[in-house]
Amino acid sequence: MSVLSKDAVRYTRCVESQSILIIDDDAGLRDSISLLLEQEGFRVLTAADGRTGYDMGLSMRPDLMIVDLRLPGMSGVEICRQLRASGSKTPLIVLSAVGDEIDKVLLLEIGADDYVVKPFGARELLARIRAVLRRSAPEPARLVQFSDVTVDLDRRIVTRANQDVRFTPAEYNLLTYFLTHPDRPLTRDALLNAVWGYESFPNTRTVDAHVLKLRQKLEHDPAIPRHFLTLHGVGYRFVP
Repeated sequence: MSVLSKDAVRYTRCVESQSILIIDDDAGLRDSISLLLEQEGFRVLTAADGRTGYDMGLSMRPDLMIVDLRLPGMSGVEICRQLRASGSKTPLIVLSAVGDEIDKVLLLEIGADDYVVKPFGARELLARIRAVLRRSAPEPARLVQFSDVTVDLDRRIVTRANQDVRFTPAEYNLLTYFLTHPDRPLTRDALLNAVWGYESFPNTRTVDAHVLKLRQKLEHDPAIPRHFLTLHGVGYRFVP
């Protein structure tokens, strides 16, 4: 994502509040963690016993689960084991008391993503939660927008006013080169080398012809372009 200038283009990403399921039979600790997470913008679900929590984890599919090691009905270890056996990939953080005998390597091997030893501070727990969520999060779609045009860089789809626009491979490659080099003067030679490669022996008229195609497909008025500008004596500049 860092390939695009933050000043020139914007990524569009729809982010809903992430949900976290807390499974702990200690009502005071459960309420304290719930309040902390709600203040941080998370949606919180809670369960007071292992079996209820396990069923909620399967049915509600939270973004992350915080599971106490010692629980009535079903232990934290068993919750981890059965969730992974069911195919669930929900991230799991296990809470354990200082005196608990726990094989931490085994815990990670059966599916826990992290563990936190009680007592713990709010900042430590939040840091662990965010780290696990970052590791488990899918890559967001890379969308670039300018005017009424949206370019999905991962799927190689271009839309204008919500209508698909078709491009030849060279046209699309030229477009993405412009998108990744916004507000920069780009010579025709630089564009030739980046998009076609010198070994294919095109000439600068090839660039001009393809820029014209981009204007015809993406500019409101191709004769008076607002985005794909000519720099006389130099080449072109893309202005989002």
